[in-house]
Amino acid sequence: MHAQPIPPTRAARRPAAPDGPHRPRRPAHQHDLVLSVAMALAAVPLCLGAALAAGAPLRAGLIAAAVAGLVMGGLGRAPFRAAGPAVALTAVTAELIQRYGWRATCAITVLAGLVQVALGAARVARSAPVVAPGLVHGALAGLGLTLALGQVRAVLGGGSTGASTLENLAALPSELAHPRLAGVLIGASVVAVLVAWPKLPGRYGRWARTVPAPLAAVAVATAASTGMRLPRVSLPAWQVQALPGLPSGPGLAIAAAVLTVALVASVEAWAPADDRRPEHPDRELICQGAANALSGLLGGLPIAGDAARAGRPADGGPAVNRTSVVLYGIWVPLGAVLFATALERIPLVALSALVMAAGLRLAHRAHTHPARDRRARPLYLCTFGAVALCGVLPGLAAGGAVAAVVGLRRLARTGVAVTEEPDGHYRVVVDGQLTFLAVPRLCGALDRIPEGVDVTVELGGSFMDHTAYDALRSWADRRRARGSRVALTGRPGRPVAEPVDEAHACRPWTPWRNHHCTRPTAAPGAMPGGRQLIGGVSAFQRNTAPLVRDELARLAREGQRPSQLFLTCADSRLVTSMITSSGPGDLFTVRNVGNLMPPPGNDTACDSVAAAVEYAVEVLKVSSITVCGHSGCGAMQALLDTGHRPPTDRPEPGRETPLARWLRHGRPSLARMQRIGRLGRGEVALADRPVADDVERLALVNVMQQLDHLRAHSCVARRVAEGTLHLQGMYFHVAEAQAYVLDQRSRTFAAVRPEVLDAV
Repeated sequence: MHAQPIPPTRAARRPAAPDGPHRPRRPAHQHDLVLSVAMALAAVPLCLGAALAAGAPLRAGLIAAAVAGLVMGGLGRAPFRAAGPAVALTAVTAELIQRYGWRATCAITVLAGLVQVALGAARVARSAPVVAPGLVHGALAGLGLTLALGQVRAVLGGGSTGASTLENLAALPSELAHPRLAGVLIGASVVAVLVAWPKLPGRYGRWARTVPAPLAAVAVATAASTGMRLPRVSLPAWQVQALPGLPSGPGLAIAAAVLTVALVASVEAWAPADDRRPEHPDRELICQGAANALSGLLGGLPIAGDAARAGRPADGGPAVNRTSVVLYGIWVPLGAVLFATALERIPLVALSALVMAAGLRLAHRAHTHPARDRRARPLYLCTFGAVALCGVLPGLAAGGAVAAVVGLRRLARTGVAVTEEPDGHYRVVVDGQLTFLAVPRLCGALDRIPEGVDVTVELGGSFMDHTAYDALRSWADRRRARGSRVALTGRPGRPVAEPVDEAHACRPWTPWRNHHCTRPTAAPGAMPGGRQLIGGVSAFQRNTAPLVRDELARLAREGQRPSQLFLTCADSRLVTSMITSSGPGDLFTVRNVGNLMPPPGNDTACDSVAAAVEYAVEVLKVSSITVCGHSGCGAMQALLDTGHRPPTDRPEPGRETPLARWLRHGRPSLARMQRIGRLGRGEVALADRPVADDVERLALVNVMQQLDHLRAHSCVARRVAEGTLHLQGMYFHVAEAQAYVLDQRSRTFAAVRPEVLDAV
């Protein structure tokens, strides 16, 4: 495998411009040209070093970089921050070359590329996020450490190509005791430049950083090695390569080698440094497989690309687009031909030090991820040690076994505590995931509760399988049949996921949360609204669009078929999809100020709401219409304020604002509330508590009044009379996050309770 070209520094990617407050922008084609040259300058030393570390011909690294840029940049939908030989593959490639030879390794690379194409065509890349992060990062850290240890021996003067971690560790003490001083000095100078170069201060430091750090490190090492007798780069003349030869050996071992190359090449793309995966991972996997197949045919090393979503590098520099990457694929081999004399002056030990630093960087990058999550550390450490000591496939197998054991242990660790309250009420607290493994313990605890007492079962986990669900439901039904009251609830803020039937497949399209991450910081004096909207749309395209794209495509083909019309207020705090747990195509929503439904016969300015209702009833054939009011409604407050004003303070009919004219349709609700209060009969009520104030009372009365207005429309009245349309009222209390449904006979709004089992 190889070392991926490191993206040039931010200064290198920024288009050069004269100083001043109004610096002209460089044209796009000039920016692409400069950026591609900077990437190529950074890539060439790493490509040569990767080939050297793998024990392959040095030109193999250059071929891989050229193919990566041309194929992955030209066909991939997401631009690449870097494309070329992969750091994590170098140790694997070295072992393959030592075991099968170079031509057979090229054949394995071709086969691995075809496997990647097949996996991408089967759309398995979408399942990559389900792989435990500790497993992925442990494997990458183990490969990075293996590579770094081998190159430490090369810097000290020993041979390490294809050696295992144990062999490198065993040979390291003797080589430390007798190092080759010239090589150590050159290697130390490379590492020092790599560390110090991005930190150069001042204006001159900014100018110096336009040169990529790997190129600067190799240049310094080459200059420092002048006059030293050190092995140097040797680039033979370019010639047509022999076709790869099939490896000889057990078929199972060859299949394992092909699978190892395919997995490691894909893993590095699925675990990028900035935690951002490609928007179209299957397409990128196909492109990467095609590049690997072509690279193997041409005599190049395996390839991996780290895709950055929207082409934005992790450090916030300018975008690296596809044009830059394609040009980069051209400059790498062209530069190797034009500057062959200069390249042949580079000492090999400098390339080894460069790859050693890349291996350490990979290990460190992978190590920082599990450090954030203590639960991932055991899996990470096991995979890390197994990969470093035994290889990729044995390490992944060991990590997978540990992941399975840890998962089963977490599922089995379910606590069941039964307590008796002072009033004789029993409370059962279930802590952990409720699976079949915990059913015997749960049933034993429930059976010990005396008959005839009230019981509350509090489910504190986030998952319940069908076996546990059936056991709980059967026990609750038996207790209720004997006169006991049984309540089954989840802890506040920790709902229990119910088992889903095959015929009922609700999908959480967009689990709601306070999206601070989509709210970019506005510039001083700028209005943040537009940027916040674009930030939210960008988050949708990144996170939600891949989940709903297939469903929306089906709806686009078949047309919308909602079953419900939902008439509610335009208040921003009412998120209809969240309240109703609905997705695309479920609700036909009509929103206006005050959730008003003007009765028929009003002026034409109100035809908009009536037209939406007619379309939903006559064309879409909805089966229900819901009118939903809410607490703290500004329209209800405005109606109350208007009702308390003396007639002399009200505006003349011809001088009313559009809002005032619209709120006239709410006056029947205000008059109804005043009439109910004066006559003292039939007052609207909440089942569980008193009505808080006049604003809440008017919001409740308004729901009932708008239902009457709906019945006055001929299309609604006809469908209701036929029994094919149901009207219902709802009230949502924002602060309590509580929905109430109207019982039209008693004119009472009853709270909808989250009974876990009864809701199924």
